[in-house]
Amino acid sequence: MSKLPSPIRSFCRRQDGALTSYGLFLVIAMICVGGLAIDVSNAVKVRTHLQVAADSAAHAALVAREYKTETESKTIAVNVAQNSLPTSHFGDSINAGDITFGTWDAATQTFTAVANSNDAVLVNTQRLQGRANGVTTYFLRFVGLNNLDVRSHSVFETYYPTCFREGFVAEQRVDVQSNNTYGNGFCIHSNDHVEINNGNTFMSGTIVSMPNKADIVVPNSDPTANPGLASALRSGSYHVRILDRINDIIAGVEDPNSPYFRTDYVDIDPLTGNPVNRVTLNGNGPGVRLSDWVPGAVHELTCNSPSKKVNFGSPSDIFDKGVVVTNCILQFASVELRDVIVINTNTDANSFKASSGLTVGRDDGCSAGGGAQLVTLGGMNFPSDLQIYGGQLIAAKTISFAARPDGIEGVSIVSGEQIDGSSLINVGFCGGSGMATISWPSISASPPDFPRPTIEHHTKKTRRNQRRASQYPQDATCIRGYGWGIYLSGLGQPDAG
Repeated sequence: MSKLPSPIRSFCRRQDGALTSYGLFLVIAMICVGGLAIDVSNAVKVRTHLQVAADSAAHAALVAREYKTETESKTIAVNVAQNSLPTSHFGDSINAGDITFGTWDAATQTFTAVANSNDAVLVNTQRLQGRANGVTTYFLRFVGLNNLDVRSHSVFETYYPTCFREGFVAEQRVDVQSNNTYGNGFCIHSNDHVEINNGNTFMSGTIVSMPNKADIVVPNSDPTANPGLASALRSGSYHVRILDRINDIIAGVEDPNSPYFRTDYVDIDPLTGNPVNRVTLNGNGPGVRLSDWVPGAVHELTCNSPSKKVNFGSPSDIFDKGVVVTNCILQFASVELRDVIVINTNTDANSFKASSGLTVGRDDGCSAGGGAQLVTLGGMNFPSDLQIYGGQLIAAKTISFAARPDGIEGVSIVSGEQIDGSSLINVGFCGGSGMATISWPSISASPPDFPRPTIEHHTKKTRRNQRRASQYPQDATCIRGYGWGIYLSGLGQPDAG
């Protein structure tokens, strides 16, 4: 440096204009950061658009899957998504290959593809370079990144609201008497109000709900007279649509192509696909006798008058596997029904009646199979010693019963009017076990503020939970969804969940 001429040495030591050089570098850096922000913000906007479309498609696919084939459901879902992602503008953002049916494990947040499943669905919406519809960049192209790959995915699953899986649900009043014990998870719901006498015990996790929990009726307005009641109370309402579909159920139990048909109860001819046996019983004769019963058959019992009363069985008879369709007033003896559905179009308030000892379902400790179902356009009256194990009662009118003290374990009772229950019963809770063949009622809901641990109307605030009514027979199946993602080109594929 000392050998350089003095003017040059002086110039090298001067700091004039340093800020100009620094400012130039700073401007370049700001342009890069600002450009990155613009491109990423645009990608987030695209992701949101893709997510809305994925959610809509997933919900549509799962609802359609109740009645349609997997292929038809995928077509419907694609059409729904393309309403907001038209191919003319967004290219191939979704196609049938982006929709997969299967199962969802909420605990591990893992989706498993299962052919012909209607339990859950995974939908991917994508804008990718490989599909020639990647998201064009504005500034990142100066560093060689001309497009971003943006993917969004949505998993929706069906689930059973607890009140319809196991519980008492009525459009009008639910009135339960004294000294009953309700197991953890059991639900009592009224779309009007609930009346409870003193001395009942509600275990932790029990639910008692109505549109306004302040409408609960207890003696002397003292909820402390029923241990656990205060913590069980919830506010919420349901639109119980199953009552409008009883006629569809009646028609469907004999039709193998109907979603209401149950192969657990009826034997099918593998060649024709129709029930193997149909048995016509005489409505003017002795009624339903065990000697006339054909396991796996559809039994038709027709009366000429809606006031005609017909006996069902003799004391201690066990009726195993079959369907009964009738328009008579049925008077049950102290019989046991296993894997049996009894459908009644009679509208009498006592269309199903038993003096004492009717057993609906097999007492098997919540094991699979053996359940039974009674469905009527009228009402039910069981004044003594009713037992229900993995069973369901659905009536358009009032259901009144008095049960054996330990005679209820795994029960769903749904009434279009009132439910009147008895005293001194211990209501066991199966958690849905052993009730897989029972038909669940379809609903739409204003979800009660229920604290749920897993599926159901669980309100997990860290996830998006779309509560939607599905359709029977996933019945009271509701749908919820999870997941979104944004991924830059070359950074890998999204995980389900």
